[in-house]
Amino acid sequence: MRYSTKLVRTMLLAICIGFSLSLSASAQSNSSTKEILTAKPVHWGLHGMLIFGDKNDLYASHLPMFHAPHDRQVIFRFHFSDKKIDAKVKKHFAEKQELWTLEPEEFDLDRLQTNTANALKKFTGKLVQGHFERGGKQRYAMQTVLVDEVLVFNRLTPNETTKGEGIYYVIGQGSTQFLMKKIDRQPDFDVLMSVKNADKSERKLNQIVVTTQDLTLPKKGAITTALQQQLGKHWRSGDVIYFETEDLK
Repeated sequence: MRYSTKLVRTMLLAICIGFSLSLSASAQSNSSTKEILTAKPVHWGLHGMLIFGDKNDLYASHLPMFHAPHDRQVIFRFHFSDKKIDAKVKKHFAEKQELWTLEPEEFDLDRLQTNTANALKKFTGKLVQGHFERGGKQRYAMQTVLVDEVLVFNRLTPNETTKGEGIYYVIGQGSTQFLMKKIDRQPDFDVLMSVKNADKSERKLNQIVVTTQDLTLPKKGAITTALQQQLGKHWRSGDVIYFETEDLK
């Protein structure tokens, strides 16, 4: 069967157009698939942290807010992979309790849940004396942080409450331990303070309940009373290291 030259050209043009449309559709499909695969999780971001501890242990507490990606209260025990840096930081905290923060690489905060299949075991970050966003001074460049134990992982819910009591976590071991409030209302406050334990008990996560209203940190006397009534007479409150209300309004 013979075809005219004009008909052949028309058929070839139709084939070319069809092939081009197919390639375009395939490219768009691949592009959409790539965008889906590379989309960041809801809780991906730069998650600044408080750093504190003593001669035995180091702890990190995520600086939370009532919106993604920061609407998680997370506290965990860790150590630095560099043994010399780890020892220096522990020695510093054993001698002086003050505000230090960590500016980490970006990661998905939800990976710090202990029951997740892809739990975060390590990441890197810059160690800053003071607040990393408020004039703090970098003391150590990027260091590898190894997560030892996640103590607290709470999802924050922006609900107003008239609760007259607050739950406070008591973190650490030895004669100096640390108090942090469970963030359970909006507005709320984030606090880190030292507490003294003459009994030098072994490491575990204790909790106490203290009368707490509005955005006012309970007085040291009230905290000491709660510690002694609920944990033992050898406890007393220490110094406030960090207190923040603006981020949790």
